[in-house]
Amino acid sequence: MASRIRFFATLVLAGTIFCGACAKTPSGKGAVGQASARPTIVFMTDFGTANDAVAVCKAVIVGIAPDARLMDITHQVTPFQIEEASRWLEGVTPYYPSGTIFLVVVDPGVGTSRKAVIVKSKKGQYFVLPDNGLITPVIERDGLDSAREITNSGWMLQPKVSSTFHGRDIFSPAAAHLAEGWDFTLAGEVVPQLVQLTPKSSKTLDNGIEGDIIGLDDPYGSLVTDIPGEEFKKLGYQLGDKIIVQLNKKPLSMPYVKTFMDVPVGDPLLYVDSRGRIGLALNERNFSQVNKITPPGTLFIPRKGAAIKK
Repeated sequence: MASRIRFFATLVLAGTIFCGACAKTPSGKGAVGQASARPTIVFMTDFGTANDAVAVCKAVIVGIAPDARLMDITHQVTPFQIEEASRWLEGVTPYYPSGTIFLVVVDPGVGTSRKAVIVKSKKGQYFVLPDNGLITPVIERDGLDSAREITNSGWMLQPKVSSTFHGRDIFSPAAAHLAEGWDFTLAGEVVPQLVQLTPKSSKTLDNGIEGDIIGLDDPYGSLVTDIPGEEFKKLGYQLGDKIIVQLNKKPLSMPYVKTFMDVPVGDPLLYVDSRGRIGLALNERNFSQVNKITPPGTLFIPRKGAAIKK
């Protein structure tokens, strides 16, 4: 019996030493314990692919967190378009688990007084990004756990920070340190109030719905609107019905169908897209190019049987 007690005491002591070691980063910054699974960083920017900016940011990440799994949303966000980036971020995040780190650099205010922040949602996901409203729709859906401003220089690329490339000097190293298990509460002070976007939303009226063209489903050139499919369905249309919509105040006739091949090649269609919004498309053609329409724009869909809006 005595030998068994000594054996279990040895196991407890070893476990205590091991857990104590796990609670620290190599730099002694005081990190949370490392997860057994490889950490995932999901990256999105408006940098494009014509220069080395994305590659430089990835090199910084790999240098700090070589075991992190690095994935991309896109680097083709329309330059400076915060609302577009926030829409794509909102669309992607539900498919990733708790603990995922989202690194988003769409930052027209780089070098100004805008904050660089780490945000944790109530879903347990982390977001490393500028405090310019990018995170608004995600937090509205998933809830805010807490947010910290990145002011601790130990979380940044040394020896100094550029005034124009915070993607390299602040955001990428901060995301990498998170992936290494660092405690994000040590990055800086609490941010009590995040900047909020006020995105456009459609308006349902007695005679129909007024909405906006908010994006393109490229490379196909289909128009993305802010009209929810469920609101559209309240207008009384059935699949196959022809609808005369007002696109940028000009009438355009198209059928309401389920998918692209429900109309002949080259014909227009109105449909509920994969994100639950109303879309306008041409079957196997580029609606935006053919009709010379790019966002922003307006769309009015009349209630079935209502007079056409003048």
